[in-house]
Amino acid sequence: MDETRLLALVRRAEPDAVALAGVERLSGGANNETWSFDARTPSGTVPLILRRKAGDGGGIRAPGDPDDASIGPEQEAAVLGAVRAAGVLVPRVSAVLEPADGLGRGFVMARVAGETRPKRLLHDAAFAEARRRALDDCGRALAALHAAPVGALPALRVSSAAAELALWERRWRRHGGARPVFELALRWLHAHLPDPVPRPVPLHGDFRTGNLLFDARGLAAVLDWELACVGDPMADLGWFCVASWRFGALDAVAGGFGPLDALLDAYRAAGGQADAARVRYWEVLGTFRWGVMCLDMAEAWRAGRDRSVERTAVGRRASETELDLLRLLAPVR
Repeated sequence: MDETRLLALVRRAEPDAVALAGVERLSGGANNETWSFDARTPSGTVPLILRRKAGDGGGIRAPGDPDDASIGPEQEAAVLGAVRAAGVLVPRVSAVLEPADGLGRGFVMARVAGETRPKRLLHDAAFAEARRRALDDCGRALAALHAAPVGALPALRVSSAAAELALWERRWRRHGGARPVFELALRWLHAHLPDPVPRPVPLHGDFRTGNLLFDARGLAAVLDWELACVGDPMADLGWFCVASWRFGALDAVAGGFGPLDALLDAYRAAGGQADAARVRYWEVLGTFRWGVMCLDMAEAWRAGRDRSVERTAVGRRASETELDLLRLLAPVR
């Protein structure tokens, strides 16, 4: 990281910044880098985050992939501003990178104090109160997001259950091979395809435990908006319920925090209209989607785009999604 260039960028938002401290790249992120640092000013320290697009050849997507559903960092920064104005808890964006900054594509935002690591959130005594409030907080956050005016957002992909199913089926077919459980899931998904919603709404696209920042009192921020789009509001709720985001707490359907009914009640209380049957459809589609994403990560390693151990470890988890799909579609009586 070129700290001289980074300081010049920070000074666009914090003109009094005199130095940077603690510049550190954080782990995680398949397509984006995340850097944590502090800007020192005469009046105190400003905690910040740089979110930056991975370099050429980085990330899990092949260059020019026509099915890449992620948005650029400039769009992501604009989404954060729009949903923040709608009452969603997100970090404040300080500056968007420009070519002259010499740091690539990305943006700087406030660093919010809290924890994202699921195992700590779901098991550590320090987050007992946060766990108690988690589903109420998540229901309110999703209701606020889905009520945000689409016109206030940058241009985003408009999707539907049919479009998402087609996208992830295409991605699955590219991998070849034989996974009968995936074929069973596809058959069910085609047979139960819901009608399009009459009014598509803003979606996070990756609302799950791991992208949610909690402090000891509850939800502090919703992070990682690179898959934001417009579509069926039940897609966000169904994705939150995918078993992989429960991190071992399989009976706690809603993100590992508790029952689905509690999440839906909170969502409805905040003004959202929930349909449990549609949520289940999106949970099945989300489980299939995550299985294909695991295969994508394994392929990224094989192709040399990302040689991290994390990619191979996640790639092997495609088999877990097969078990999850069987639990959903062929439960033991």
